This record gives sequence, C-alpha cells and structure tokens, in this order.
Amino acid sequence: MAGDREAVITANQAFYRAFEKKDIGAMDAIWSKGIGCLCIHPGRDALKGWEAISQSWRQIFKHTSYLEIDTDILSTEVSGNLAYVVLIENVLQIGGDRRIEAKSMATNIFERMAQNWYLVHHHGSPIVR
Repeated sequence: MAGDREAVITANQAFYRAFEKKDIGAMDAIWSKGIGCLCIHPGRDALKGWEAISQSWRQIFKHTSYLEIDTDILSTEVSGNLAYVVLIENVLQIGGDRRIEAKSMATNIFERMAQNWYLVHHHGSPIVR
C-alpha cells in the first residue's frame, strides 16, 4: 500500500534526523522497546534490546560534535506489519580533532505496532573502496 510505504520512509527519515541531531529523545521515540530489537553499527558487534542500543547512541553522541548524514535509498518494501529500507549512508562525523567521512550500506527494518512504524533492526556495514 502506498500509504504504508510513505509512512515507513517518514519513519526512516525520523531515525536519520534523530541521528544527525544527536537527539536521544527522538531516537527513543523511533526505536522499538522489544527485547528482540538489534543494532549493528559498522564494524561492531550486535547490540540487543533498547537499553544496550540507547547506550551506544549516547556514546556516539557524547563523542561527536557534528554529524551530517545524507542517504540514498536503494529499496523500500512493505509486507504486512514489517518493512525494510536498504540504503547508502554518507556520514560526516566530527569529534574532537577527528573528521571522519564514511560510507555505509545499511538496512533498517521497521515493525508496525498500533498505527506507528518502529525501528526494530539497524545494520550498517562499511563500504570500503
């Protein structure tokens, strides 16, 4: 359904807006609180459950003074109450005296609960050229 697809894209944008603005409250609003949710930051181990995931975002935000993220969506699919977005993340991160420009392939999986779409899985893998 076109409305579902647009709602998932909007939820995906909300995730990246929270990421870019280093807004843990907004990140909290988009993530599922289910015990099965997973987050895999590029080059890192899988984090399971919102407590571990939120702690990782807090650490990223604490050590980052500036973030800029551009995304190129490759695919968005919806099937019932599950949806995924596959995209390329172009990230500029500045923290301390370090400037990092990185490109990652990412998959974000959303689950519809009640009337909202919540992020249940984020996996970013570095693109090495």
